[in-house]
Amino acid sequence: MRRRPPRRLLGVLAAVTVAFTLFSTASTAGATETSAPATARAAAVQPLSTGTPVVFVHGYTGSASNWVTAMSVFRLNGWSGSHLFAYEYDSYGDNITNAQGLAAFVDDVKARTGASKVAIVNHSMGGLVSQYYLKVLGGNTSVSHLASIAGANHGTTAAGACLVYTTCRQMYPGSSFISQVTSGDETPGDTKYATWYSACDGVILPYTSTRLSGATNNNVVCQNHIGYLADTVVLGQVARFIAS
Repeated sequence: MRRRPPRRLLGVLAAVTVAFTLFSTASTAGATETSAPATARAAAVQPLSTGTPVVFVHGYTGSASNWVTAMSVFRLNGWSGSHLFAYEYDSYGDNITNAQGLAAFVDDVKARTGASKVAIVNHSMGGLVSQYYLKVLGGNTSVSHLASIAGANHGTTAAGACLVYTTCRQMYPGSSFISQVTSGDETPGDTKYATWYSACDGVILPYTSTRLSGATNNNVVCQNHIGYLADTVVLGQVARFIAS
């Protein structure tokens, strides 16, 4: 008579089978999500051009500490910490003054690094500070790339909650400040421009305000306004854009 396998052995075999099935499914799913043509994979491993100094410009009520994750991502992508700088300004003052301060800050970075141009990465109201610098103050000649993450580039109605401050009045859609930075060419000079925006933003209203005519505008499926600052996927895309 044929002996039946012990129940304990059957249980082990079943567990192994289930584990193998789950592992195979997970592996297949992972392959589906990360698979890419051979040429794309080859391009991904090529060293990036990381010699351009990067200036990070925070948003309303922000600070240099907003960019801790971003700087880590940039270092992982090959940048030296000595080429990463965060500009701080008065969130409650005047964005014209803030843009003038950015101009002086960029000149200082260029002097310290010996670079002829810098790249700018901004968030939220930092988009307006950056746009005024590049367009009105002629800073585009000193900027190779501008990456605007959830930038208030055409204003946001959320600024209606803080109109007591000059910066918020400037950030409200239809302000004279907005008119200055959006009239005519929104992406002047030889600077490369890109934006990242999402319908889940919640602060930039309408969320399409971030997009710039003439820029590479990237629609993020769903990310909230503050979440971008810790979104290593988007920040990695920003780093690769600047290295392009």
